[in-house]
Amino acid sequence: MAQVVWTRPALSDLTEIAEYIALDNFQMAASLVQQVFTTVERLEQHPNSGRRPPELEKPTRYREVIVGPCRVFYRLENQTVYIVYVMRGERELRIFLLTDRSGD
Repeated sequence: MAQVVWTRPALSDLTEIAEYIALDNFQMAASLVQQVFTTVERLEQHPNSGRRPPELEKPTRYREVIVGPCRVFYRLENQTVYIVYVMRGERELRIFLLTDRSGD
């Protein structure tokens, strides 16, 4: 079983997305946050279940899970899943963000 560790920047990303959605619909924002945490929790049992982001060169150590409208990026090291970046799906992935955050 893997351990899931959220980096501070990834938590901040999720908070920003939820706050933006909450401006129009607080319940939808709360539901999204719950869905993201539930989906990420499943990585404890199935850490390799996420897909490799199509924008990244293969092979890559990063994977992602989709929780519409979010993409949650993570990397697996030994038995630890590091959640490194959460972004809205319609945004363009800036690959440097993944590397900048992997040390947290």
